[in-house]
Amino acid sequence: MRLKELESSLQDLSGFDEPKITLEQYCTTPHLAARMLYTAHSVYDDIESKVVADFGCGCGILSIASNLLESEFNMALDIDLSALKIAQKNCSNYEVEVDFVLADIKSDSLYQWKNKVDTIVMNPPFGTKTDKGIDMIFLKKALEIATTSVYSLHKSSTREHIKKKAKEWNVDCEIIAEMKFDVPMMYKFHKKKSVDIEVDFFRFSKKESRN
Repeated sequence: MRLKELESSLQDLSGFDEPKITLEQYCTTPHLAARMLYTAHSVYDDIESKVVADFGCGCGILSIASNLLESEFNMALDIDLSALKIAQKNCSNYEVEVDFVLADIKSDSLYQWKNKVDTIVMNPPFGTKTDKGIDMIFLKKALEIATTSVYSLHKSSTREHIKKKAKEWNVDCEIIAEMKFDVPMMYKFHKKKSVDIEVDFFRFSKKESRN
Protein backbone atom coordinates (compact mmCIF):
# COMPACT_ATOMS: atom_id res chain seq x y z
CA MET A 1 0.00 0.00 0.00
CA ARG A 2 1.33 3.42 -0.98
CA LEU A 3 1.38 6.43 1.35
CA LYS A 4 -1.37 8.35 -0.45
CA GLU A 5 -3.56 5.26 -0.49
CA LEU A 6 -3.02 4.75 3.24
CA GLU A 7 -3.89 8.35 4.07
CA SER A 8 -6.98 8.21 1.87
CA SER A 9 -8.08 5.00 3.59
CA LEU A 10 -7.99 6.70 7.01
CA GLN A 11 -10.30 9.61 6.15
CA ASP A 12 -13.58 8.13 7.37
CA LEU A 13 -12.84 7.38 11.02
CA SER A 14 -15.17 8.67 13.72
CA GLY A 15 -13.66 11.07 16.27
CA PHE A 16 -14.40 11.71 19.95
CA ASP A 17 -18.04 12.35 20.81
CA GLU A 18 -17.18 14.30 23.96
CA PRO A 19 -13.40 14.79 24.18
CA LYS A 20 -11.95 15.09 27.68
CA ILE A 21 -9.42 17.87 28.23
CA THR A 22 -8.20 16.13 31.40
CA LEU A 23 -6.90 13.38 29.11
CA GLU A 24 -5.82 15.86 26.39
CA GLN A 25 -7.89 13.99 23.84
CA TYR A 26 -7.12 15.17 20.32
CA CYS A 27 -7.52 13.00 17.24
CA THR A 28 -4.39 12.15 15.30
CA THR A 29 -5.07 13.30 11.75
CA PRO A 30 -5.02 10.85 8.82
CA HIS A 31 -2.12 12.88 7.39
CA LEU A 32 0.04 12.37 10.48
CA ALA A 33 -1.05 8.80 11.17
CA ALA A 34 -0.33 7.70 7.62
CA ARG A 35 3.15 9.21 7.64
CA MET A 36 4.00 7.81 11.04
CA LEU A 37 3.02 4.25 10.23
CA TYR A 38 4.21 4.29 6.62
CA THR A 39 7.66 5.43 7.72
CA ALA A 40 7.87 2.79 10.45
CA HIS A 41 6.79 0.22 7.87
CA SER A 42 8.73 1.18 4.76
CA VAL A 43 11.95 2.61 6.21
CA TYR A 44 12.47 0.52 9.36
CA ASP A 45 10.42 -2.63 8.72
CA ASP A 46 8.80 -2.28 12.15
CA ILE A 47 5.14 -2.92 11.22
CA GLU A 48 4.56 -5.75 8.75
CA SER A 49 4.35 -9.15 10.48
CA LYS A 50 5.09 -7.47 13.83
CA VAL A 51 3.20 -7.28 17.12
CA VAL A 52 2.26 -3.61 17.42
CA ALA A 53 0.73 -1.75 20.38
CA ASP A 54 -0.79 1.71 20.51
CA PHE A 55 -0.53 3.40 23.91
CA GLY A 56 -3.33 5.90 24.45
CA CYS A 57 -5.08 4.73 21.30
CA GLY A 58 -7.92 7.24 21.35
CA CYS A 59 -10.12 6.56 18.33
CA GLY A 60 -7.82 3.85 17.01
CA ILE A 61 -6.36 5.43 13.90
CA LEU A 62 -2.78 4.23 14.50
CA SER A 63 -3.95 0.66 15.09
CA ILE A 64 -6.02 0.71 11.92
CA ALA A 65 -3.10 2.08 9.90
CA SER A 66 -0.88 -0.64 11.35
CA ASN A 67 -3.39 -3.29 10.32
CA LEU A 68 -3.63 -1.91 6.80
CA LEU A 69 0.15 -2.28 6.59
CA GLU A 70 -0.19 -5.95 7.54
CA SER A 71 0.94 -6.07 11.14
CA GLU A 72 0.67 -9.54 12.65
CA PHE A 73 -1.22 -8.53 15.79
CA ASN A 74 -2.41 -5.23 17.25
CA MET A 75 -3.16 -4.16 20.79
CA ALA A 76 -4.78 -0.80 21.60
CA LEU A 77 -4.67 0.59 25.15
CA ASP A 78 -6.55 3.52 26.62
CA ILE A 79 -7.68 4.65 30.05
CA ASP A 80 -10.99 5.94 28.67
CA LEU A 81 -13.70 3.34 28.03
CA SER A 82 -15.68 5.67 25.75
CA ALA A 83 -12.60 6.16 23.56
CA LEU A 84 -12.10 2.41 23.33
CA LYS A 85 -15.71 1.96 22.24
CA ILE A 86 -15.19 4.48 19.41
CA ALA A 87 -11.93 2.78 18.44
CA GLN A 88 -13.66 -0.60 18.46
CA LYS A 89 -16.42 0.71 16.20
CA ASN A 90 -13.87 2.25 13.83
CA CYS A 91 -11.92 -1.01 13.64
CA SER A 92 -15.14 -2.94 13.02
CA ASN A 93 -15.99 -0.63 10.13
CA TYR A 94 -12.55 -1.29 8.63
CA GLU A 95 -12.85 -5.01 9.35
CA VAL A 96 -9.51 -5.11 11.15
CA GLU A 97 -8.78 -7.10 14.28
CA VAL A 98 -7.42 -5.32 17.36
CA ASP A 99 -7.18 -6.45 20.97
CA PHE A 100 -8.57 -3.57 23.07
CA VAL A 101 -7.34 -3.07 26.62
CA LEU A 102 -8.74 -0.68 29.23
CA ALA A 103 -5.59 0.30 31.10
CA ASP A 104 -3.78 3.11 32.87
CA ILE A 105 -0.33 3.65 31.37
CA LYS A 106 0.93 4.33 34.90
CA SER A 107 -0.11 0.88 36.07
CA ASP A 108 2.41 -1.91 36.61
CA SER A 109 -0.09 -4.29 35.00
CA LEU A 110 1.31 -3.28 31.61
CA TYR A 111 4.49 -5.21 32.35
CA GLN A 112 2.63 -8.43 31.54
CA TRP A 113 3.27 -7.51 27.88
CA LYS A 114 6.99 -6.89 28.33
CA ASN A 115 8.99 -8.63 25.59
CA LYS A 116 5.74 -9.60 23.84
CA VAL A 117 5.36 -6.42 21.78
CA ASP A 118 7.77 -5.59 18.96
CA THR A 119 6.77 -2.03 18.17
CA ILE A 120 4.84 0.65 20.06
CA VAL A 121 3.31 3.60 18.23
CA MET A 122 1.68 6.48 20.06
CA ASN A 123 0.57 10.07 20.13
CA PRO A 124 0.73 10.59 23.90
CA PRO A 125 -0.77 13.52 25.82
CA PHE A 126 1.70 16.41 25.74
CA GLY A 127 1.31 16.99 29.46
CA THR A 128 0.74 20.72 29.06
CA LYS A 129 -2.75 21.11 30.54
CA THR A 130 -3.45 18.92 33.54
CA ASP A 131 -1.10 15.97 33.98
CA LYS A 132 2.40 17.41 33.81
CA GLY A 133 5.02 14.96 32.64
CA ILE A 134 2.55 12.36 31.39
CA ASP A 135 4.31 12.36 28.00
CA MET A 136 7.50 11.10 29.66
CA ILE A 137 5.58 8.48 31.63
CA PHE A 138 4.12 7.16 28.36
CA LEU A 139 7.55 7.13 26.73
CA LYS A 140 9.37 5.42 29.58
CA LYS A 141 6.72 2.71 29.91
CA ALA A 142 6.73 2.09 26.16
CA LEU A 143 10.51 1.76 26.12
CA GLU A 144 10.37 -0.73 28.97
CA ILE A 145 7.88 -2.93 27.14
CA ALA A 146 8.75 -2.78 23.42
CA THR A 147 11.41 -5.20 22.24
CA THR A 148 12.44 -3.25 19.14
CA SER A 149 11.25 0.32 18.80
CA VAL A 150 8.92 3.09 19.92
CA TYR A 151 7.47 5.73 17.60
CA SER A 152 6.04 8.82 19.26
CA LEU A 153 4.96 12.42 18.68
CA HIS A 154 6.17 15.14 21.05
CA LYS A 155 6.00 18.91 21.09
CA SER A 156 9.09 20.35 19.42
CA SER A 157 9.56 22.66 22.39
CA THR A 158 10.40 19.60 24.51
CA ARG A 159 13.01 18.26 22.07
CA GLU A 160 16.12 18.84 24.15
CA HIS A 161 14.50 17.46 27.27
CA ILE A 162 13.50 14.29 25.42
CA LYS A 163 16.99 13.86 24.02
CA LYS A 164 18.40 14.24 27.51
CA LYS A 165 16.02 11.62 28.91
CA ALA A 166 16.81 9.21 26.07
CA LYS A 167 20.49 9.47 26.87
CA GLU A 168 19.73 8.96 30.56
CA TRP A 169 17.67 5.86 29.71
CA ASN A 170 20.39 4.52 27.41
CA VAL A 171 18.24 4.47 24.27
CA ASP A 172 18.87 5.79 20.80
CA CYS A 173 16.51 8.49 19.60
CA GLU A 174 16.11 9.87 16.12
CA ILE A 175 13.92 12.71 14.94
CA ILE A 176 12.43 11.28 11.79
CA ALA A 177 10.43 14.37 10.87
CA GLU A 178 9.28 17.76 12.06
CA MET A 179 5.51 18.00 11.63
CA LYS A 180 2.49 20.21 12.22
CA PHE A 181 -0.28 18.91 14.46
CA ASP A 182 -3.55 20.59 13.50
CA VAL A 183 -5.65 21.19 16.62
CA PRO A 184 -9.23 22.20 15.76
CA MET A 185 -11.53 24.18 18.03
CA MET A 186 -12.68 21.45 20.43
CA TYR A 187 -12.73 22.93 23.93
CA LYS A 188 -14.24 26.04 25.47
CA PHE A 189 -10.87 27.70 26.03
CA HIS A 190 -10.00 27.47 22.32
CA LYS A 191 -10.20 30.90 20.70
CA LYS A 192 -9.25 29.99 17.11
CA LYS A 193 -10.82 27.61 14.60
CA SER A 194 -7.56 25.70 14.43
CA VAL A 195 -3.97 25.95 15.63
CA ASP A 196 -0.88 24.26 14.25
CA ILE A 197 1.42 22.86 16.92
CA GLU A 198 5.00 22.02 15.98
CA VAL A 199 5.76 18.40 16.83
CA ASP A 200 8.70 16.04 16.39
CA PHE A 201 8.19 12.50 15.20
CA PHE A 202 10.68 10.35 17.12
CA ARG A 203 11.91 6.80 16.74
CA PHE A 204 13.43 5.31 19.89
CA SER A 205 15.32 2.03 20.00
CA LYS A 206 17.25 0.20 22.67
CA LYS A 207 20.99 0.33 22.16
CA GLU A 208 21.49 -3.24 23.22
CA SER A 209 19.04 -4.44 20.56
CA ARG A 210 21.18 -3.22 17.68
CA ASN A 211 23.07 -5.73 15.58
